[in-house]
Amino acid sequence: MALSAALLLGGIASAQKVDFEEYNLDNGMHVILHNDPSAPVVVTSVMYHVGAKDEKPDRTGFAHFFEHLLFEGTANIKRGEWMKIVTSNGGVNNANTTDDRTYYYEVFPSNNLELGLWMESERMMHPIINQIGVDTQNEVVKEEKRTNFDNRPYGNILTVVKENIFKVHPYRWNTIGSMKDLDAATLEEFRAFNKKFYTPNNSVLVVAGQIDIAQTKEWIQKYFGAIPKGETLKKQIFVEEPITQTIKATYQDPNIQIPMLVASYRTPSMKTRDARVLNLISSYLSDGKSSKLYKKIVDQKKMALQIGAVGFSQEDYGMYIIYGLPMGTFTTNELLKEIDEEIAKIQTDLISEKDYQKLQNTFDNQFVNSNAAVEGIAENLAKFYMLYGDVKLINSEIDLYHSITREEIRDVAKKYLNPNQRLILDYVPSTEKAQN
Repeated sequence: MALSAALLLGGIASAQKVDFEEYNLDNGMHVILHNDPSAPVVVTSVMYHVGAKDEKPDRTGFAHFFEHLLFEGTANIKRGEWMKIVTSNGGVNNANTTDDRTYYYEVFPSNNLELGLWMESERMMHPIINQIGVDTQNEVVKEEKRTNFDNRPYGNILTVVKENIFKVHPYRWNTIGSMKDLDAATLEEFRAFNKKFYTPNNSVLVVAGQIDIAQTKEWIQKYFGAIPKGETLKKQIFVEEPITQTIKATYQDPNIQIPMLVASYRTPSMKTRDARVLNLISSYLSDGKSSKLYKKIVDQKKMALQIGAVGFSQEDYGMYIIYGLPMGTFTTNELLKEIDEEIAKIQTDLISEKDYQKLQNTFDNQFVNSNAAVEGIAENLAKFYMLYGDVKLINSEIDLYHSITREEIRDVAKKYLNPNQRLILDYVPSTEKAQN
């Protein structure tokens, strides 16, 4: 989630161009193929344009729940057999969910491409959604929530930030959702959600690796061509009013002993130029131990045990969250004062040419690394098609970063990172015991 702090040594990297071919099936499914003869593996992946933002306010957690539920089995894959088939054929698989999309993938030796395509078509065409599967995964998700959120120190920061910084957009709830909502949901509701969103025309299929293009197209038609088109979905647009005065909130966490400062700013869609400028600003301020905030507040002034930031780039809006753990007698307010001083410097003065070049090197390195493995290429192809609407960005997005000027960095910081445009969250210890 946080931007990598890795720097290139000895100059800027040059990325190998990612070649790809794309087309549509008659049922509306978009297909992207990338042949890499040097990779003895093949990735079969499907990204669905459904995430937490597509849920109803009283039925949150559905998209993440389906990330688990759609491994339960299909008409031709018995319950409990999915993972066995994958591993016995030398593969690995996984899935992940965000507020905007859900992504499933398998990585097999290249001679098992047909198997991967068949499995993903099975998941889409006729998954088994029954009560035993729902009940089983309900317990799995509850345990995940307990482990990663409720019983984890500082585990609910994102949940509290989102519910305070978004008022009308479905981003206001966390991706894992509410366990009460999942408990209340009926089997018919889960089946309806599946029928609505997990369709060929609401997805993109990416096949990447050592493949024969002609043979791959034949198999894709064989396994996906007959899947019926789903309903045409029209995404609801939610518009948030600008934040014009500081939002203040407090949250008591029974799992911590040291209070944490959390300052969060709402940022624009990741598709915008401003969002990319903010990514550079985030890296400059808070990306690792060489960043301005870490060097000043942790290294030099010894005011904090930790200073960092998380940038959330999302389809409709994003968030930039700065956090800090004060050391000794220092307070969260004192940390905030130091942070604001550094932000004010960016808003007033141009960053140095040296720092600017360092940022460019950092982002060049990230760009190269994101396309270094076939798994990363597959996910990037799906992401740029589905969420950005432009697959070509897999090769050209770095040019956008190169075109950003120091003046833009100053102006965008001035536009978005002001004290009256943020949430200040006091994340403090609680005397109550952790809830299970």
